[in-house]
Amino acid sequence: MASALELSTLGHRIRHHRVARGYTLDELGALVGVAGSQLSLIENGKREPKLSLLQAIAHATGTDVTDLLSPEPPNRRAALELDLEQAQNSPVFRRLGIPAVRVTKATSDETIESILGLHRELQRREREAIATPEEARRANTELRLRMRERGNYLPEIEHLAEKQLKAAGHTGGALTHRSVSVMASQLGFELIYVDDLPHSARSVTDLENGRIYLPPASIPGGHGLRSMALQAMAHRLLGHTPPTDYADFLQQRLEINYFAACCLMPETASVAFLAQAKKDRNLAVEDFRDAFGVTHEAAAMRMTNLLTEHLGTRLHFLRVDGAGAINRVYENDDLPLPMDVTGSVEGQIVCRRFAARAAFAEQNRTVEHYQYTDTPAGTFWCSSQTGRTGDGEFSITVGVPFDDARWFRGRETHKRAVSTCPDESCCRRPDASLTDRWNGKAWPSARVHMQMFSPLPRGAFPGVDDGEVYAFLDRHAQE
Repeated sequence: MASALELSTLGHRIRHHRVARGYTLDELGALVGVAGSQLSLIENGKREPKLSLLQAIAHATGTDVTDLLSPEPPNRRAALELDLEQAQNSPVFRRLGIPAVRVTKATSDETIESILGLHRELQRREREAIATPEEARRANTELRLRMRERGNYLPEIEHLAEKQLKAAGHTGGALTHRSVSVMASQLGFELIYVDDLPHSARSVTDLENGRIYLPPASIPGGHGLRSMALQAMAHRLLGHTPPTDYADFLQQRLEINYFAACCLMPETASVAFLAQAKKDRNLAVEDFRDAFGVTHEAAAMRMTNLLTEHLGTRLHFLRVDGAGAINRVYENDDLPLPMDVTGSVEGQIVCRRFAARAAFAEQNRTVEHYQYTDTPAGTFWCSSQTGRTGDGEFSITVGVPFDDARWFRGRETHKRAVSTCPDESCCRRPDASLTDRWNGKAWPSARVHMQMFSPLPRGAFPGVDDGEVYAFLDRHAQE
């Protein structure tokens, strides 16, 4: 059965040849043995003709069936009408609930072009506005909860990464830039380092010419070139297509980050290292980090993929900024975390008593801060490391329930805190005596966080300036 577009195109081609021969509908109908009204239905794409009738029409109009069945519109006017018909049948337009424009002979080409321009803008805005802030938070929360159910473990990506590493000849130790280049080459890509990468993109992949463009040096924040290259390759390996909504975008981002982590810290070698460290009661993020030549954050996050699945240890991970706001989080050990009414945790202020914030008070920031914290959900042992980027301070924390602290270095710490959050009296309500002393006598000048006024990034790839990326690719394609 022919599609609606095929029937419409066929109808336009029949009309084109009928008019070219000077026939009316009734005149051509008389020649082929059907009523003119039946031919009208066929020309308007409402009815599919039998092959015998097509043959008769072709003979009467001096053409052949192959020409009538061509998928190409017979002229510019037909092309415009077909484009408009498709646009008005799209889900985006139909959701508006307004009637479609009926095209007649009196409708000028310019009018159709103008209407098509409005449809294109409607489609563009639909693609760009892929989420409101509330939808984005909900999508992020749903993704976090799904990963919690899976122990933050994706076996299919683990297996894919080990397969690619083996094919590239990587056998152990820290993954080298050369091995990453070999992996890219096996996928048909060349890694090119440039100093004019679009500011809105961490990397750009030229699918036409088989190039992955990367910055000449690691960007601030601990994202290495190896990781960026691996993430770009992951899109191809995982068969990603342009995201359809914000949830799809977040899922893809999680998967490419996961693939990069699997390559930099392969499952087999990582589990062997961690299992031995647990046997020695000497698990430590810093040792895991140094063994594979990655950042502290990458090592800490990778432990969330492996400790529960392979070593039976529940845990939590936090990245917290200097103001105490949670930037990134994972937990499957029931650590009580602040959350908004949607269940979102990111952006919430973590308890001041937690190790993630207490670590900022340490004088020696080069060593990890170890701490036990009593909470309404039980006692947790945590290890926190602080750092700084151009955006300010941050801390990375890995923690486990009290009983599992025996496997970790730093369990002997005497530092202990008590958190009763979400009770307001824990750290969110001022001390009563200080309130009596200063209430009504203080007028602080608030620091305005500009992100409060920033719209959610738009576009099929949120936050990426398409025009800048296309200009970049066109510039480098000439080289």
